Amino acid sequence: MRALFIESAQQAVLKDIDPPRPEAGEVLIDVDYVGICGSDLHYYYEGANGEFVVREPLVPGHELSGRMALDPSGVFSPGQPVTVHPARFGTEQAGYREFPHLWPGGSYLGSASTWPHTQGAAAEQLVVDQRMVIPLPEGLPVRRAALAEPLAVAMHGVARAGDLQGQRVLVSGAGPIGLLTLVAARAAGAATVDISDVLEGPLERARQLGADEVINVAESQLKVSAYDVVLECSGAPVAISAALAAARPAGTVVQVGMVPNEPRPVNLAPYIAKELRLLGTFRFKDEITAAVKLLAADPGIESVITHEFSLEEAEAAFAAARDSQASGKVVLKL
Repeated sequence: MRALFIESAQQAVLKDIDPPRPEAGEVLIDVDYVGICGSDLHYYYEGANGEFVVREPLVPGHELSGRMALDPSGVFSPGQPVTVHPARFGTEQAGYREFPHLWPGGSYLGSASTWPHTQGAAAEQLVVDQRMVIPLPEGLPVRRAALAEPLAVAMHGVARAGDLQGQRVLVSGAGPIGLLTLVAARAAGAATVDISDVLEGPLERARQLGADEVINVAESQLKVSAYDVVLECSGAPVAISAALAAARPAGTVVQVGMVPNEPRPVNLAPYIAKELRLLGTFRFKDEITAAVKLLAADPGIESVITHEFSLEEAEAAFAAARDSQASGKVVLKL
């Protein structure tokens, strides 16, 4: 079978390798679609994602959908459409049992955080633990289901904010995660969901998804103290500062976008003066099941996918995903 390997910065190679074989408790999946995430871009362009360096050839990809090829236990039928929760949780911790995604010793598909690396889904077939498999409901196309993992990330970030019913919400950053956070906030009952970005391409995609207002912050500033909840999805220091200013007194800011593990300048004065809640969010726990249901209920979410490439076109796919003006979610079609 064919698999895509990132060997070092800007070195991606398509190889023929032996098909994997499931062991006890595992299943074999025929992969149909793999989404390209920001972490995949870091691995390809920089050879590292933060402190996680590519030290052996790495198959990227943790956003996937496909069909069951083989389940030795017979729980899943051959050809059954599925997606996958990409995490294996680590060792349970007494202080935070309800946060398994934060336990030490876990792994994530397509990640260099472990040694050996945890190989990902950019391959024609993938073996995973049977417990990681999420069956797709009737009527949910496999292509749309490739959005289940990033939508789960967005839904987890929204859940961290608490009850959004009737709340005025701002999503900062209209990349793929920002667009899916817009969807998640709306589904959580927000009264209004505005979205901001510095580029017109992402903002136009947000308009099509039903944002109440789109704000080009390259041309105008956000309103001060205007929002009950701000979901910051860009990770840019200037945007984090602006998010703190945009939240109302006693409001909530959730930092959804990842930031480098290094000091960055952020203005914390509004955080202090307005007694804001500033919350972090990392990956997700079990929201992927709810994400699959939301994707089945709302076909319009599939518009977040803007580009589709084959494995042979992987370098072009990475370039398209890097161009946030032109692209939303980019997927590889296997």
